[in-house]
Formats: sequence, C-alpha cells, structure tokens
Amino acid sequence: MSEDRENFLSRWSRLKQEVNEPSPGGESPHGNPPAAPRAAAPDTPLPQLPPVEQLTLDSDYRDFFHPKVDEKVRLAALKKLFSDPHFNVMDGLDTYIDDYSKPDPLPAAMLATLRQAQKIIAWAKETPDEAEAKRAAEAAELLPVPVTSPDQAAPTAVDLEPPPAIAVEQPPAAQSQNAEQLPNPSIAAERKS
Repeated sequence: MSEDRENFLSRWSRLKQEVNEPSPGGESPHGNPPAAPRAAAPDTPLPQLPPVEQLTLDSDYRDFFHPKVDEKVRLAALKKLFSDPHFNVMDGLDTYIDDYSKPDPLPAAMLATLRQAQKIIAWAKETPDEAEAKRAAEAAELLPVPVTSPDQAAPTAVDLEPPPAIAVEQPPAAQSQNAEQLPNPSIAAERKS
C-alpha cells in the first residue's frame, strides 16, 4: 500500500512539473501551442487610428487594442461601438425590467364579472336584523325549559285522556322460550326418576 502511494505521489509530482515546464519543441504536453506574449515590442509604431466620431459597426476596432494606444481613446472607441442600435435590442428574456407599478386597465368583461361577484356576496351576507333574529332563535333553543309539577300546572280547557294500553303479543319463538323457563311439574318428576 505504501509503495502504491509513493508511486502515485511521485507520478503526480512529475506530471505537474511537466505541465509547468514547456517542452523543447515549443508545445505544451497536451498538444496546445503556447500562448503568444501580450507585450508589444517597444519599437513597433503606433497604428494609424481613424477618428472616433467616424467609427461604425463595420469599422475595424483591432488597432484600438494596441498596447501603445491611450486608454481614454480605447474606451471612447468601445463606447462608440456599443452605442450602436444593433447592441440595443431587447432579447425578450429580461422579465424584470417592466414597470409593474403601472397597472394595466381591466377589460370590461372582467369588471362585469367582478360586479356580479360583489352582488352575490352582498346577497349572501346577512342583514343586521336577520343576524339578530338568528341569534335570538339560537338563544331560545339553548334556554332550559322550566319543569312544573302537576300541582303547578295551569288548568287547561281540554282534558287530555291518557292513551289506551296496547296489548303486545309475543312472537311464537318467544313463547317457546318462556315455556322452557317455566318448570312443568310432570317433566320435572320424569327427569328426577
């Protein structure tokens, strides 16, 4: 295990050094050509630049990126380039740039629907008189009914007779169960003997 780890670390170190050191052929180990130096030679002359006011979208802006060109002139040329209407086109993906503080007017059909909904809500709403009557009815249901004794009962003009007694017949199955429960003296005597 330690040999594998040492081999891994030594290989990693070797590869890292190869990447940092350019090969003798001028190419990097990955086959990519080395990057060109950015510094211009001091003896190269300043390129002939067109006036910034005459620049258009089709003009060549490469000369403005020469190292000897003044930074203010370079920025003025870039400002002229990007002020062209070609770069000022909305792409439609900017959803948050609208002014949402200005509401759109509601269509007449939607306003009519809202008015109808207000009428329905007003119709369903109880008036104060209806609400009071409903509360009074609920309170009357919750009040206990006073219990009076027969002596305190007020005399009534109509005498009420109690309902007549109704004889209830038992079904035959119930009669047979009752018969088994009652001892029959003759059967009881036979069982004892």
